[in-house]
Parts: sequence; structure tokens; C-alpha cells
Amino acid sequence: MATITPEISIAERPVAERTAAGKRPYPGALVVVEGIDGSGKSTQLYLLKRWLEIGGYRIHFTEWNSSPLVKSATRRGKQRRLLTPTTFSMLHAADFADRCERQILPLLHGGYLVLADRYVYTAFARDAARGCSPHWLRNLYSFAPVPDITFYFRAPLDVAVNRIVAGRPKLKYYEAGMDLGFSLDRAESFRIFQEKILNNYDQMVETDRFILMDGTVRVNKLQRLMRQLLGDKIDLAHFAPKKK
Repeated sequence: MATITPEISIAERPVAERTAAGKRPYPGALVVVEGIDGSGKSTQLYLLKRWLEIGGYRIHFTEWNSSPLVKSATRRGKQRRLLTPTTFSMLHAADFADRCERQILPLLHGGYLVLADRYVYTAFARDAARGCSPHWLRNLYSFAPVPDITFYFRAPLDVAVNRIVAGRPKLKYYEAGMDLGFSLDRAESFRIFQEKILNNYDQMVETDRFILMDGTVRVNKLQRLMRQLLGDKIDLAHFAPKKK
């Protein structure tokens, strides 16, 4: 890991480094999954969530771009194709800030295990692929609490892209990166866009302390590994139902 010089601001530093020295100010824990579309991250987090729910653990699930506060504005912008890379990024940041203030932080302080399907690293990877400044993005999300674990599900580009293309009748305009002018063909534009996002994710593995997960491994085997790693990193007994 590169040495952080005194001249670099706190907001510029990798998220994991900013709180490495201090104890978290809440009793909860934050578990995050990241990866490009088709990497298997959402499937694995869903399976983990169901396993924890069945066990009676105190958990809360949140996902990227799900706040009702900005959903209508985002939808209108997409329908009219009005979103610039910066506008799109700001909408996602507003969405995240709302969920962070109303859901993530209160539940962490309440002693919950919070499961997040994508986190600030999605912005760092995707918005940077759209041309936003990485430094600007780090500053924009500098208020975000640091995850206790970030599982990065990595599948080869062709595998991930084929999973998405095979399962959807048509790629959406912004999803395919058509606003960026990579290609007139949606499938090809999507592939180029995802490759740029994948490269950005790969650059964060060490600096942001991702746990690398092979997205080509069988679903049940990968889920067992995820549960094992979760138990190694977090004391799940702290979130278990109280014995009567």
C-alpha cells in the first residue's frame, strides 16, 4: 500500500485508511458487496441475508440507488436522457446520503448488522468510468462510514457481460453507457463500460482492503466461503437473538 503523505487530505485517502486507527463509534457492523454487473454479488448477499434472517440475527439490508427521495428525479432524468456524468453522480450521492442518515448510521448505532448491496465504491468505480474525478468522488463521499468487510466479487469480463446480456431482452440506455459515446451498439458499449468499471475496482482491492471473491465459483461453495469469512471477521454472536 502506498504511503500517505501529510499533504494528502483525509478525504483523498482510501476509505479503509481513514478509520484504521480509531475505534468505530457504534456497536453495529457494516458488510458490503461490490463488483461489476453479472459478478454474482447480489445473489450471494441475498443468500447471506436469508441465512442470517433464519438464524434470527439483527440485520438490515440496503441497496444502491434505492432512496425514494431522489427516485422520481432520477427516473425523469433517465427517461428524457438529461443526465450528465456529474448530474448522475450527484443524484447517486444524494440517494446514498439519505439512506446513510436515515438507515445505515442509525442502525449501526442501534447495534445492527447492516448488509449493503453496493456502497460508495460503486461510485468510485462507475462514476470515474463516466469521467468524474476520483479525487472529487472521494471528497463527495468522505462522510461515509467505513465497512467492516467489503466482499469484491470478481468475474472475468466476458463471463459477467454474457450473464447480463443473456438475461435481459434489452440493455437500458444509461446502463449500457450509451451516453458516453463508446459505441452505437448497446451490447458493445456495455462491454466497454463494464471493462472500465472493472479496471477501477481492481485498483481498489489493496487500498480499500477488499476481500476478493471468485465470481466463477459454484454458488453454494462461494456462499459457504462468504459465511466463513464473515464469521472470522465479525463476532456474529453480538447480533444473535438473546437467549431467554
